[in-house]
Amino acid sequence: MTEIEERLAHLIRTVDDLSDTVARQDREIAVLTRRVEMLLYREAQRESEGTGGVVLGNEKPPHY
Repeated sequence: MTEIEERLAHLIRTVDDLSDTVARQDREIAVLTRRVEMLLYREAQRESEGTGGVVLGNEKPPHY
């Protein structure tokens, strides 16, 4: 009986540790998702304003 109780205690601790890990990863994913959305929004604004173009080869940027 003692062996079963020890194994159960170990399993409970493992499940708690895994639960904490999943919760932390969920928070990190939420933060990263917000950052990606912000970057996509900024890039969309930059494209609509016509700034942030790419200079190809020996083409001069528009401000020259």
